[in-house]
Amino acid sequence: MVLAVDVHYTSNGSTTAGIALNAWSDSAPAQTFLSDLSPAVDYKPGHFYERELPCIQNLLKKFSLHPQLILVDGYVFLDGKDRPGLGKHLFDAMRGEVPIIGVAKTAFAGIGEEFAIVRGGSKKPLFVTCAGIDLNYAKTKVQEMHGPNRIPTLLKAADHLCRHGTLT
Repeated sequence: MVLAVDVHYTSNGSTTAGIALNAWSDSAPAQTFLSDLSPAVDYKPGHFYERELPCIQNLLKKFSLHPQLILVDGYVFLDGKDRPGLGKHLFDAMRGEVPIIGVAKTAFAGIGEEFAIVRGGSKKPLFVTCAGIDLNYAKTKVQEMHGPNRIPTLLKAADHLCRHGTLT
């Protein structure tokens, strides 16, 4: 199973959504998962992973999930290669046993064009970084994801699910 995850924060805590895909081109989730965690860890600039990582770990533990690959909303490496982001910290927390693909919507300073992909009719790229898997493979798989727009359908669904508790 491929698992796409996203986290939403409120004043009371956080809600983490997981969307399971059977195939990269799926238009609907195979399964969905929601977990809450409170209180939320305060955000510290440069330490985003300290806030998000416990939320994702909580979701994995709550549902005893053992995905073959995890997609995160954000970066694995902030600069694409060396500076660890959320995805790299998740990869390390999973002892390097589960590949991680990060899909970021905004460019981080220093990220190279080799990490950019353009989907649909958008001129604005997504930035794909990864650990435990080949970059070109990761970019190809994100390109193959369902949806005519910049953001793949199931990544958008994970965002909606964690914010609203439903897919629609």
